[in-house]
Amino acid sequence: MHPTGPNRRCPKGAEPRAARRPDAWKTGDEPGTAAQRSYLETLATEAGESIDTAALTKADASKLIDELQEKTGRGRAAPNVVSSQTAIP
Repeated sequence: MHPTGPNRRCPKGAEPRAARRPDAWKTGDEPGTAAQRSYLETLATEAGESIDTAALTKADASKLIDELQEKTGRGRAAPNVVSSQTAIP
């Protein structure tokens, strides 16, 4: 298990969990989760695409989510939105 937090480091040569490629996940070949399938259906509708989520693995679902988020613009902060961590003068 990799340490987490802003001041912790992973062992030399290891990737932090968040950066690990879906293909490298230990559970990546398991069936996609209900949450992944639901979100993919939403993204596909917004992107004007038709997808079969039933046969997707967790890793495949994750990669497809990334692709569809890029296509639809979801998953990125809107340009002129002030976040709760933004200092306002």
